[in-house]
Amino acid sequence: MYALVRALQRHGVINRQFDELRDAIERIPPAEYLALSYYERWLRAAEMLLAEKGLLPDDADDGEHREHPDG
Repeated sequence: MYALVRALQRHGVINRQFDELRDAIERIPPAEYLALSYYERWLRAAEMLLAEKGLLPDDADDGEHREHPDG
């Protein structure tokens, strides 16, 4: 997840100071936030930012956390 965020930063999708990512993490609803692990929060925040910037299809950010196919 760290490498994905760094790649998004290198390509100018999110800022390099982690401000946008931190803000997005803080906007995760409390119950969802508490249910997620540290890097799952990063993933959810990255999904939110990509959706807000129009870089994901409309149905990709439906507000539901998706389980990994392996568990």
